[in-house]
Amino acid sequence: MSAESTKTTTSHWGAFNVTTQGDRIVGVSHFEHDPNPSAIPSSLPAAVHHRTRVAKPSIRESWLKNGPLHKPSRVLRGTDKYIELPWDEALEIAANEITRVKEGHGNDAIYGGSYGWASAGRFHHALGQVHRFLNVTGGYVSSTASYSTAAAQAIIPHVLGMPFLKLMWGEINSWPMIAEHTETLVMFGGVNPKNSQVSMGGVTHHETAGWFEIFKKRGMRRINISPQRGDTPEGAEWLTIKPGTDTAMMLAIAYVLETEGLADQSFLNQYCTGYDKFKPYLTGVSDGVPKSPDWAAAICGVDAKVLYDLAFSMAQSRTLITVAWSLQRAEHGEQPYWMAATLAAMVGQIGLPGGGIGYGYGAIGGIGVSVKRMSGLTFPQLDNPVKKSIPVARIADMLLHPNEPFDFNGQSLHYPDIKLVYWSGGNPFHHHQDLKRLNHAWQQPDTIIVNEPWWTATAKRADIVFPATTSYERHDIGRAEGDSYLFDMPALILPVGEARDDYDIFRGIAKQMGLEEAFTEGRTSEDWLRHLYDNFRANAKQQSIDIPDYDELARQNWVDLPLRGAGFSKTPFADFRSNPDTAPLQTPSGKIEIYSETIASFNYADCPGHPTWLAPSEWLGAEIAKQYPLHLVSPQPGDKLHSQMECAIADVPGQRPAPVSLNPLDALSRNIKTGNVVRVFNDRGSCLARAEINSDIMPGVISLSTGAWYDPDAEGVDQQGNPNVLTKDVGTSRLGQGSSAHSCLVEVTLQKHE
Repeated sequence: MSAESTKTTTSHWGAFNVTTQGDRIVGVSHFEHDPNPSAIPSSLPAAVHHRTRVAKPSIRESWLKNGPLHKPSRVLRGTDKYIELPWDEALEIAANEITRVKEGHGNDAIYGGSYGWASAGRFHHALGQVHRFLNVTGGYVSSTASYSTAAAQAIIPHVLGMPFLKLMWGEINSWPMIAEHTETLVMFGGVNPKNSQVSMGGVTHHETAGWFEIFKKRGMRRINISPQRGDTPEGAEWLTIKPGTDTAMMLAIAYVLETEGLADQSFLNQYCTGYDKFKPYLTGVSDGVPKSPDWAAAICGVDAKVLYDLAFSMAQSRTLITVAWSLQRAEHGEQPYWMAATLAAMVGQIGLPGGGIGYGYGAIGGIGVSVKRMSGLTFPQLDNPVKKSIPVARIADMLLHPNEPFDFNGQSLHYPDIKLVYWSGGNPFHHHQDLKRLNHAWQQPDTIIVNEPWWTATAKRADIVFPATTSYERHDIGRAEGDSYLFDMPALILPVGEARDDYDIFRGIAKQMGLEEAFTEGRTSEDWLRHLYDNFRANAKQQSIDIPDYDELARQNWVDLPLRGAGFSKTPFADFRSNPDTAPLQTPSGKIEIYSETIASFNYADCPGHPTWLAPSEWLGAEIAKQYPLHLVSPQPGDKLHSQMECAIADVPGQRPAPVSLNPLDALSRNIKTGNVVRVFNDRGSCLARAEINSDIMPGVISLSTGAWYDPDAEGVDQQGNPNVLTKDVGTSRLGQGSSAHSCLVEVTLQKHE
């Protein structure tokens, strides 16, 4: 029997130790320097060696037999058999098909799909690999923004003059600054440590829960405004709010600030523009509806006196307003982000330590961490000759409506006519909305090619499937911009089955197309790792940061760089507050835009020129709530990242269908008990779930986490509990065109007793 060996590696959910025996992962353990390690890695051994691993290159039988132009056989995607082929033959077939589409329709008929979460490694990053390959072939239709933050990415540059990700990583209060200065922490959507388990590239120190313990000891007032108590660490005040109504609540607080003389008029005059155009709407002069606490209470369900008192508290203490990502994943999701910035401006503390506005705390790890940020170690994707792009959440629209027009952030565009989709790193049948509709859209292209370790719902709906390695079967370097650690990520086991690295898969296709040299530049994977690392090390040296050489890092396994500590904190917007003339924001006015002439010029009824309460089509105050009286929220799962390792979790008895949380009152009226299998449904679809009854979710709201692999039966009922069979596939607005997953009404009925 082979001896056991233990090494450290990293992942999007942090570092952990992996024990191997021969070519099997046999155990994992916590990284000793992580104060609050994630439990996610516990599923790793079972997932890596799971029966659902793609063993060999596989071609869908009907596609192979009838060819890519045979439309009737496309309906078999998801149910068809697969033929396993030798690598050389499968690579040649893929190369010929890409060439056919390229020569017959142009590269703007190719869509390059990836979602960036496949690996924390800097080189074996599926998104970078597939995009570089497609650029070498002549380009591809790309996507803009993300499912997580599309509405925010659209609105924030108009209001605060910088890209949303730059704001979130570089212009918000750090945890140490909040602990020292903030007196009132107002959290719209909460700050959930469950979500901060993960971050792009990894988070080695899981800090969020620990900071909330410090906040508690220091007597900070913490207010969780959410339909779920657990969206914030224990001990915060909980204000239950109807999902999708946060903008109305913010408007009511703003109304009190204005009418009670609490708004900081000096700040509004000096640092903002457009308050004079927003004020008539706020007070009701322009539409006859004062946005008072009484008005808001009827909408959001928060008592008017509570809103009144909260406004006074915010004005009279150092207040930080935070907004979760979840709020903008809804119809009109731009509005709460815009209104939160407006509310913070009225309080007048933007640019002061511990005050103002912050977005995304708790959404992922690394946000709020006091760390010196270093970029680098990025596999170059090269330039994309194709300039067509779509908002990422509009994939089904693109496939179903080729050549049709759509609006996006002031642009009038047309959807391309896609003939081939190449997906590497991601599972759209996890994160897209209205999966029945997506399934229909997925039948439109001639060909779908996927690199994937497991037979996910997306792989089962592809025509060509290449088995890809996991992070534990290849060598890489781990480094996250918001983290101080640098990791050598050793290949812990040999590739499972005939799996190959994405780089080698694309290299093989490129060779068949006569493009190998352009793709590889004559380098092997190891050559690229050394090349990228040496450049990173040289850049670090210029910043007086000492990093071990490539071989020494491999010997050490990991190193903690001197990049973390309170000394790296800075007060967000301090320069702007100090002198808005010499340090203006990159908005047209140079100021915070409470009213945006630019947005107003777009003439979007679903996103006017200032923050506005716009009722979504599905919320608890809608007419359709009489038929579907429960509002579904679909948060990120706590036991995995997106749908990764779901295959292993689903094998555990009692774990599937996925759990759905109901308030006791909603359960009682439906004769549902904990453990019952229930059917969750609306006009778009239905799924099974397993009831969990608790009082930490408000009446009228249910919670079903994302991540279950889409698995419909013959009648279309998903058997695993994927909420996206229920969610609505419409854009947040014509401005952002993001995901509206949280604007969703459903009903729940008892399916059977367990």
